[in-house]
Amino acid sequence: MALLEHKVALVTGAASGIGAATAARFAREGARIVGFDLAEPPAARWAMVAAACPDALFQRGDVRSEGDVAAAVAATIARFGQLDVLMNAAGVAGGGPVHMLPLEEWQRVIDVNLTGTFLACKHALLHMLERRTGSIVNVASIEGLEGMEGASCYNASKGGVVLLTKNMAIDYARRGIRVNCVCPGFVDTPMMAQVTALEGMAEIRARMVDAHQLGRVGRPEEIAAAAAFLASDEAAFVTGHSLVVDGGWTAGRRFGVSKMLGLE
Repeated sequence: MALLEHKVALVTGAASGIGAATAARFAREGARIVGFDLAEPPAARWAMVAAACPDALFQRGDVRSEGDVAAAVAATIARFGQLDVLMNAAGVAGGGPVHMLPLEEWQRVIDVNLTGTFLACKHALLHMLERRTGSIVNVASIEGLEGMEGASCYNASKGGVVLLTKNMAIDYARRGIRVNCVCPGFVDTPMMAQVTALEGMAEIRARMVDAHQLGRVGRPEEIAAAAAFLASDEAAFVTGHSLVVDGGWTAGRRFGVSKMLGLE
């Protein structure tokens, strides 16, 4: 039996990156899918979802808009009669040292990454509470667990997602609803490509890649695999957890000893 057979999943940020990979993986695991994003997904990308879930629905909208989010949840229930899994993958990059950061940039990042997660959870929970069952998976980041230079508002937004996840795990556990988050390392997504394409970032990107003990960045499909586990009944005793999927970034640092010992 597939991991998510008979489940209905709403995936935010489903047009690209981790969200698109997760929608496709959930569909292959038997879930019926509703994708939600501000942008239309590339036809080839959404075809991967539709191949496994022919009645999949894509809903345009902005996670910063409570009306759009409420409409996406309502469309999910109208289409499939239930909502079992919410995957919050919508997110944006951004940052800068605090003294240089315009309020508008701070607000943009917090609004999408943290408030958008809150709004999607709020409206999904209203339905899950009625059925006394559900699984929510939020996408946080290793940058929600430890600081990163120049990433003030991104760090704050993802740290907020981690603690919001723990709060909801406590609040809703006795109503049969599990809430977890995935904390990826750096992942090969359009968002990462946009950031690392900035002037002066080539050398920094190489150093960031090297900081992953596996010597590479992650693939969206690897984060989707972790999300599929957390969303599924295989993780029935897992809630309030921040699952780190980071190629060894948070394991520690290397200084050349392993190379001296012939391990590289």
